[in-house]
Amino acid sequence: MADDAFTEHRPLLFTIAYEMLGSAADAEDVLQESYLRWSAVDPATVEHPRAYLVRVVTRQALNHLRTVRARREDYVGPWLPEPIRTAPDVSDDAILAESVSMAMMLVLETLNPTERAVFVLHEVFGYTHGEIAASVGRTEVTVRQIAHRARRHVHARRRRFEPDSAVAREVVQRFLLAATTGEVQALMDLLAPEVVQISDGGGKVVAARRPITGRDEVARFVLGVLRTTTAATRIEHATYNGMPAARFVTDGALDWLVAFEIHDGRITGLYGIRNPDKLHRAEAVLPLDRGGHQPWKP
Repeated sequence: MADDAFTEHRPLLFTIAYEMLGSAADAEDVLQESYLRWSAVDPATVEHPRAYLVRVVTRQALNHLRTVRARREDYVGPWLPEPIRTAPDVSDDAILAESVSMAMMLVLETLNPTERAVFVLHEVFGYTHGEIAASVGRTEVTVRQIAHRARRHVHARRRRFEPDSAVAREVVQRFLLAATTGEVQALMDLLAPEVVQISDGGGKVVAARRPITGRDEVARFVLGVLRTTTAATRIEHATYNGMPAARFVTDGALDWLVAFEIHDGRITGLYGIRNPDKLHRAEAVLPLDRGGHQPWKP
């Protein structure tokens, strides 16, 4: 009975943990810890299993987040969330797609742990301030204040977002064709003037140690990188974090992947993940669940 309840709500619990932590590995650790706690409880004493499990996962994720933040301060080069392969239909829920996008996850990273938990639970999953208060150990009044502060912070930094679509994938295909054939002008035409490229190598592989901004600089960087690829490298199209992406596979192994942010038919962001520690779970599609289509709160 307990296993059935945990399995039923697992996609929702994973989605909450991932959005709070930005790491599939850490989210899985939190779910394992939460399951152990859940298995020690008599299900007959729990009136609402889903609410109970969300509360447990939130608390475990908060504890975990406070621990990993110190590690991230020592991270070599830019830090990006661990990419998760998502089904194309994730874009059918625009709120879910935006909330797991690379750009939004980076904005969430600038919040403190409690602000992040409150924002994610309220704005993405639609929980009330009172429900969140029980999860984060604060009063409802305090949670309202935190929610207001976090929402203002996120909205000021949120980038324009368009979920994965056939149009976005076609832009990426044209971009990759131009890049691999050296068609500089065609490449430039597909990049927005304010485009940003971020590489995450974690100090373990060669990667840019700072974000690269501007059409000229990004085009030069992309062409330089693709010149280093070999005939053994195969480019595959996929969806990661609700965004169109390209997988670079060499000798059967995923070497790196790039997620593309598209707005008005142009690429505004490229997020390249090369850190091998973040590519272990990049093959399987991970089911995400927001627990119902709740509107964003004003």
